[in-house]
Amino acid sequence: MSPSTSSSNTPPAKKSSDLPVVKLPRDIKVLVAAAFMIAIGFGIVAPVLPQFAQSFDVSVSAAAVVVSAFAFTRLLFAPMSGWLVERMGERRTYILGILIVAASSAACAFAQNYWQLLLYRGLGGIGSTMFTVAAMGLLIRLAPPQARGRISSLYAGSFLLGNIAGPAVGGLLAGLGMQLPFLVYAAALVLVALLVATQLPSVAAAARRAAAQARTGAATDNGTGFQSGSGTRNGAGVTTAVKKAVLPLREALCMPAYRAVLTSGFANGWSAFGIRMALVPLFATVALEAGTEVAGLSLAVFAVGTGVALTFSGKLADTWGRKPMILSGLAVNGIAMGVLGFTGNEFWFFLVSAIAGLGSGLMGPAQQAVVADVIGNERSGGKVLATFQMSSDLGAIIGPIAAGMLVDAFSFGPAFLMATAVALISFLFWLPAKDTKLL
Repeated sequence: MSPSTSSSNTPPAKKSSDLPVVKLPRDIKVLVAAAFMIAIGFGIVAPVLPQFAQSFDVSVSAAAVVVSAFAFTRLLFAPMSGWLVERMGERRTYILGILIVAASSAACAFAQNYWQLLLYRGLGGIGSTMFTVAAMGLLIRLAPPQARGRISSLYAGSFLLGNIAGPAVGGLLAGLGMQLPFLVYAAALVLVALLVATQLPSVAAAARRAAAQARTGAATDNGTGFQSGSGTRNGAGVTTAVKKAVLPLREALCMPAYRAVLTSGFANGWSAFGIRMALVPLFATVALEAGTEVAGLSLAVFAVGTGVALTFSGKLADTWGRKPMILSGLAVNGIAMGVLGFTGNEFWFFLVSAIAGLGSGLMGPAQQAVVADVIGNERSGGKVLATFQMSSDLGAIIGPIAAGMLVDAFSFGPAFLMATAVALISFLFWLPAKDTKLL
C-alpha cells in the first residue's frame, strides 16, 4: 500500500480552530460567580490573618502555622469530602462546606487568644475541602474536552478577580479593626450558599440523566477505555457498567503525567497558597517596614500577574499542550519567588510579586486540564481529584512552616529560595512526562 493510500484512510486531525464553539453551561456560570464571591472574602482576610495571629505576641513561625492549619485540615478531610460528594451529591456538599467556612470565619473574629484562632481557622479547612472537591468534580464533568483549559482559566480567573480586589479592601478594613475582615468574609460566604442553593438546582438532575444515558447506551467504547454498555444486569435489569467507570487512584498513579502534576500541585501550593499568603505580607511589614496597606497590595499585585496570564494560558493549554505551560509556569514562578526575598524597596517588591503571579497563572489551568484529561468526562475520579487537591494542600502546609523556621533562624532570603528549589524538583519530574492533551 502506498503512503498516499495509507494517509487517505486516516482522517485529518482537527485543529483547535476547527472545533465548534461550545456554549458555556449555565451551571458553570453559577460556579464562576460563586468563586468570585468566595475569592473576594478570602482576599479580604488573607493580608490580615498573619498580623492578627502576631497580635497575640507569637513568633513569625507561629503566625505562619495559623495559615498552615487551614491547609492541614483540608488535607486530612479531603478523602472524606470525596465520600460526601458520592453520598450527598455535589450541590449539597458544596453548600454545607461553604457554611462551615462561614461559621469558622465568624468565630475567628471573636478569638480571644492564639490557640482559639488556630482552632477556628483550622476548622474552616474542613468546609473548604468539601466545596473545593465538589466544585472540581462539577467542572470536570461539565467542561467539554476541547475547552477544558479555557474553562479552567475562566474559573481560576474569577478567583483572581476577587483576589485582586479582596486584599486591597482587607488592608483598608484592618484599619477599622482586625476582626472586621473575618465578619465580612463570613457574610460573603453566606451569600454564596444562597446563590448556589437557589441558582444551581439542575446538577442532580443532570447527573441522573447522564447516568441513565450511560446505562441504556450501546456497548461502544466511550473514549476512556470503558464500554458504556458492558457489564452485567441486576435483578431489576439495570446494567452496572456505570459503577465500573471509575478511575482507581492506583491506575492514575501509574501515569507519569499524573505523578508529575502532583509535584507541580505541591509546588504551586507551597508558593502561591503557602509562602505568598503567610510570608509575603510579613515580609512587607517586617523587612520593608511598610504598612498593612502594602501587605494587602502585594497580594493583589500577585493576583494581577496571575490574572494577566489567565487571559491566554488556558487557551494555550488547549492548543500548545499542557506540559509547555506547566514547565514555563514552574520556571517563572520559581525564579521570581526566589528573588522576592531579596527585594529592598516597594517598587521591586511589587514588580517581582507580579512576575511570580504570572508564573502561577501560566501553569494553573494546564494542571486542572491534566487532571481532567486523566479522569475524562465519562469516568468518576473522586480519589484522583482529592489526591491532587491534597498535594497542593500539603505544599501549603509545609511551605509556611518551613519558611517561618528559616526566617526565625536566618532571614527572609533563604525562606523564599526554598520555593525555587521545590519548583525545580517538580520541573525535573515533568521533563520526561508525556503531554495528556492528545491522550
